[in-house]
Amino acid sequence: MERMQYHQDYSSITDYQSHSNTLHQESTSLCSLQSLPSIPSLTSHHHHQQNNLPTVHHSCIATLEGQNSYISSIAIGEKFLYTGSSDKEIRLSKCNSLGSEVNYENQNDSIVTAGKGAVKSLVVMADKIFSAHQDHKIRVWKINQENHHKFVHLATLPTLSDRAYKFLIPKNHVQVRRHKKSTWVHHVDTVSALALSSDESLLYSVSWDRSLKIWGTTDFKCLESLENAHDDAINAVALSNDGHVYTGSSDKKIKVWRKIQGERKHSLVATLDKHNSGVNALVLSIDGCILYSGSCDRSILVWEKDDDGDMVVMGALRGHSKSILCLAVVLNLVCSGSADHSVRIWRREEKCYSCLAVLEGHKGPVKCLTIATDSNNSSDTTSSYILYSGSLDRNTKDVIAYSAKEASLYLGRIQEEERK
Repeated sequence: MERMQYHQDYSSITDYQSHSNTLHQESTSLCSLQSLPSIPSLTSHHHHQQNNLPTVHHSCIATLEGQNSYISSIAIGEKFLYTGSSDKEIRLSKCNSLGSEVNYENQNDSIVTAGKGAVKSLVVMADKIFSAHQDHKIRVWKINQENHHKFVHLATLPTLSDRAYKFLIPKNHVQVRRHKKSTWVHHVDTVSALALSSDESLLYSVSWDRSLKIWGTTDFKCLESLENAHDDAINAVALSNDGHVYTGSSDKKIKVWRKIQGERKHSLVATLDKHNSGVNALVLSIDGCILYSGSCDRSILVWEKDDDGDMVVMGALRGHSKSILCLAVVLNLVCSGSADHSVRIWRREEKCYSCLAVLEGHKGPVKCLTIATDSNNSSDTTSSYILYSGSLDRNTKDVIAYSAKEASLYLGRIQEEERK
C-alpha cells in the first residue's frame, strides 16, 4: 500500500534559487503523473532554513568530441573513462588531472570495434570490461596492466563451450519466437543493460528479448535465465547489496527478484507499477534503501523501503520536459539525463528534494551518465564531483569534420560548500 506523506498542494520540484524565474516557471508547469504528489523541495519545505542551505557551483570543464556516432554508454575504471558508441566502438580516455586547462579533444587513446550496432552498456571490473551489444552478445575485454591503452578480447557470451553443451541437450531449448527455438543461454535481441553483484562474482544482463540472465565473471558461464521476465523489452537493471534485483521495462513495470534460500532460481517478490509509460532507467541509493526510476512519462519516481522491507512509492521528481533516459547517484545527489537535452541535479535532504542545477550543454538527448568523486578539488568544507554525460548530439558546429552525426561527452564539475 502506498504511503502518501506529502501534501497535495506542493508544486512540482522547484529549481534552486540561483536559477532564473523563467527556468523556474518552466519546471513547475509540468504536470505528468497527477495521481502522485511531487516530493516537496528544500526551498519550499524548509523556507525558514534557506540561509543555511549549501551553495552549489557547477561548470562545464570539457567536451570530448571526435566520434562519428553518438555515445550510448559510459563507465569509469580507476583513472580511465570508457565510452561505447552506436557504431560498435569502445574508446578509452584518460580522465586524470581534470581541469579546464586540459585539452580533451585528443585524449582518445585506444579504440576497439566489435559486433554490430550500438554498445548499449559497459561495466568495469578490475582489469576487465564487460560490454553489452545490440547484436545480442556480451563481450569481455582484458585491460593490459602494463599498457592500459590496449584491449584484449577474452570472450563472447555465451561462450562456444557453453553454447555447444547446452545445444546437445533438448531440455535446454526454449521457444523464443513463434517458429524459432534457442538455448536458454542465448539472448535473442539487444542486450540493453549490465550490472555486477557487490562481490563481483556475478554479472546480470537484461535484454529486449524480455529475459534476465546471470553469468559467472570468472568462467563466463550462464548460470541462470529468467525467460519472459516482463511483457515487453527490459531496459534497465539495478542490484542491491541485500540480494534484490530490480528490472525496468517498456511494459511500465519494475519487477523485484530475489533468490530465496534453498531455491535454485530467482523468484519474483514484487511488482512496482506506478509509472504511466515505459521505464528506461533505474538506480539505487548507496545503502540500497531508495530506488529511483526514470520513465518516458517525464518523471523520476522515488521508492523507499518500508518497515517490512518492501519498496513503496513516495512521490515524483518533475522538471524534465521529455523522457528520462538515464540516472546516476552519488551520496545524496541524484543526476538525471533526458531527451530534452538537459541534465538535472537533485539533492536529497531527509525526505525532501530540490533541483540544484540544470545543465544544458548538450544539443541532443542525454543517453548516459556516470559520476565520480573529484579528489583534486575536495576539502573539509567542500565535496567535488565530476559528472560525465553522453549524448545523441547532432549537427553541431563541427558537422563538416564529423559528418551528419557528432558525439560529445559533457564533463561537469559539481561542488557543494556548506555555509558556516
